[in-house]
Amino acid sequence: MAIDPQARLAAFQRENRVHTKGPLSLVIQFTRSARDKRFPLSPEDFQTSGKGQVAGLGGGNLKKILKEHGIFQQLSAEGGRTSRGSMGLMIKYVEFLNGWQREEPVDFGLIEAFWAQQVRDYFNNQPFTLTADPSKTISAGLDDLFEQARKRQRENPGAQYLGAVLQHLTAAWLRTLLPEGSFQVHGASVADGPTDRSGDFVLGDMVIHCTTMPSALLMEKCKANLKAGCRPAIVTIFERVKTALDLAEDAGLAGRAEVWDIRQLLSAAVYQGCLFQEARRTDPMAALIQLYNQIVRQTETDPSLRIEFEAR
Repeated sequence: MAIDPQARLAAFQRENRVHTKGPLSLVIQFTRSARDKRFPLSPEDFQTSGKGQVAGLGGGNLKKILKEHGIFQQLSAEGGRTSRGSMGLMIKYVEFLNGWQREEPVDFGLIEAFWAQQVRDYFNNQPFTLTADPSKTISAGLDDLFEQARKRQRENPGAQYLGAVLQHLTAAWLRTLLPEGSFQVHGASVADGPTDRSGDFVLGDMVIHCTTMPSALLMEKCKANLKAGCRPAIVTIFERVKTALDLAEDAGLAGRAEVWDIRQLLSAAVYQGCLFQEARRTDPMAALIQLYNQIVRQTETDPSLRIEFEAR
């Protein structure tokens, strides 16, 4: 019985740890260069004249192949040419393809598409990065973080990375203020209705709504909060604060619903945590991101929502 091609490739990937930039760069380029060769393939035909590197690897070639698959991010500037272990992986890949060909014809188009998907998965599974740069404001660092989420959202239509980051950063901020277990945290895709919640976070007689796109529907929820005796608060991104304020005024909620910019909330929390000592602001920032990552692990199945904190 023929082995499923996807399963065959997945097994090779797992056994040879083809998950990072260098190995992925090699296999997708090698697949392209081998498709016009006759079987059995010989490793010697794919080595440079000095026998020290795999021939045909390069950043430009890799970029061209990935572009054909609709991938425009840079996987590797050198295309895996100088990665450690490239020669050994190439030899194993030749053996793998030769073995496949002995059993049934190799479909190079299918194989290349498989590796292209692994490259997409690699990019999609990378954590976001928040850099603590002492030469810049905390808000500037957060702006860069949010732009990363926007970019990934554009590359994955239908996904809501920015909203998830906003909601879980808000949850992390609240956890720095309140005792453990004093409020519930849900996944960013969990709607209020099915969980019988009046907002994203219910804290005593205050209800907090997190949104990157304030809407008339949100204003109706805020009205319902007020009718129930609760004070609504909206946490949003900087460029949507005015939108939220305008919608609140149009809905008759001016002066009755709080509107907060997430950057201001987090910046104030960090400076409060370091007692306004600039040199010590890295510690509360790191603690905040640690809480955020804990929340992501507890509530989400997508590890790419994690944030990697870098201090300069």
